[in-house]
Amino acid sequence: MSKDFEMNALKRDDNEATSTELNAEQLSDEASAGRKKSLIERDNRTLTRLGKVPVLKRKFALMSMLGFSCTVMNTWEGELVLFLQAFENGGSAGSIYGFIIVWIGTLCIFTTMGELASMAPTSGGHYHWVYMLGPPKWRKFLSYLIGWLTVIGWQAAVAGLGYLAAALIQGVAVMGNPSYEPMAWQKTLLLWACIGFAVFFNTVISNALPKVEGLVLILHVLGFFAILVPLVYLSPHGSAKDVFTVFLNEGGWQTQGLSFMLGMTAAVFNFLGADGAVHMSEEIQNAAIIVPRAMIFPVLLNGALGFGILIAVLFCIGDIDSALASPTGFPIMAIFEQGVGSEQGAQTMASILVILNLCATVSIVASASRMTWSFARDRGLPGWYYISKVDSRTSIPVIAIALTTTISCLLALINIGSSVAFNDIVSLSINGLYGAYLIGNSLLLWRRVTGQIRPYNRENTELVNVSHENLAWGPFKVPEPFGTIVNAFGCAYLLVMWFFSFWPTAINPTAESMNMSSLMVGATIIWSIIYYAVWARKVYSGPVIEINN
Repeated sequence: MSKDFEMNALKRDDNEATSTELNAEQLSDEASAGRKKSLIERDNRTLTRLGKVPVLKRKFALMSMLGFSCTVMNTWEGELVLFLQAFENGGSAGSIYGFIIVWIGTLCIFTTMGELASMAPTSGGHYHWVYMLGPPKWRKFLSYLIGWLTVIGWQAAVAGLGYLAAALIQGVAVMGNPSYEPMAWQKTLLLWACIGFAVFFNTVISNALPKVEGLVLILHVLGFFAILVPLVYLSPHGSAKDVFTVFLNEGGWQTQGLSFMLGMTAAVFNFLGADGAVHMSEEIQNAAIIVPRAMIFPVLLNGALGFGILIAVLFCIGDIDSALASPTGFPIMAIFEQGVGSEQGAQTMASILVILNLCATVSIVASASRMTWSFARDRGLPGWYYISKVDSRTSIPVIAIALTTTISCLLALINIGSSVAFNDIVSLSINGLYGAYLIGNSLLLWRRVTGQIRPYNRENTELVNVSHENLAWGPFKVPEPFGTIVNAFGCAYLLVMWFFSFWPTAINPTAESMNMSSLMVGATIIWSIIYYAVWARKVYSGPVIEINN
């Protein structure tokens, strides 16, 4: 009888404990939901103080945005695919020291940009910041010009990354079947397939995109080790003296210093894209804090991974002449095969690059479409009324995504006729985006040193950071004097690298090796000026104030 009583008492205790645990979990879930709701409400209030109506769902948090930014940058993957340009103009030593300079310069750029994003966390980003910081006489036109450069830069980046993924797929196919001859039209079809893959994630399963980006962050790090470990363990190693002291000038330039500067532009391309988080600002919880972190942390992480993979490749490079003659079109694939001594192993390593580039395409389509949607919302693009529409069911800019897809698919057709012409167009990604970075960061430096920006005030309810009359720092700000030093160094670095981004990689270039990006940037500026003079000046007046109070 006493045993039955004890058993019943134990059951009651277990039930009460289980009930208590369930109640605690329920309270915890409710508290978490309450915090999330509070953050979103605060974000929406911040957006309304910038004059904008919140229309997009805030689905992204810190981890998903870290994955998003890391995959858009694609730094260590890009070092593997594009290391040849830095190697030819700089050698192994130039590649290493150039990478470090670019890493530091990029960190300064995006730290300053983090301050701007904290002041005005909108999807427009650069053109909004230029308008709010620029001199009254020129801010409208400068904002419009930067909007066009940024839109074109991101659209070119989508096509360029899709092209790279398609070329990698063909390269892996050649590794498995040496008799296969890649055709330009096949590459175009593969590019379309890669863009279609990205569109599927951005539309059909858009609600799952934050979870996908968190998973991609894991793949991004694991993929690094999956390539690094077998490459370093199985490959014969060169000498440290050769790796850290040998410079090359295969471009035939008059001085080694000039060759070194041109080689650095390859690393610049591999650090592009951290500002993709800016264009997702209106879909991020606690955006004024998370967006700066989602730019700075990925630069630190990707820089470390990129530096590690660069050192590994330079030590394991093997027969460089044989690698350069690889029928895959990518010397790194030959280096993989030489190093691990297995065709299947090298294919597996190259396939990791394909998968991660496809994941990057998903993120870059999202950023490019949001930038396009935001500029259309402010009436900067032809057909802005339709492009700025948001789907009421999914709260995503479907028409802007469709436009981004269409532009990339049309650009891919150029590749069938001439890959040179296609590469000239996609080269706009560096020149256009770096031009936008330079003007925005320089204007912040001017306002900063003249003391025209008020301290952050969380309780402020008036319109703020929509023009120069009412500027205020956001919650993220680098303490002085370090903020000014970082800002100034970043601007100096931007100016130098933007200048060299227009140069060809070798002296006396042919039509195929000539850098036509100056022509493309000039054509973009001329077109935007003509459209502005004829029509846009009548409808574009800077970021539209949708909320007056």
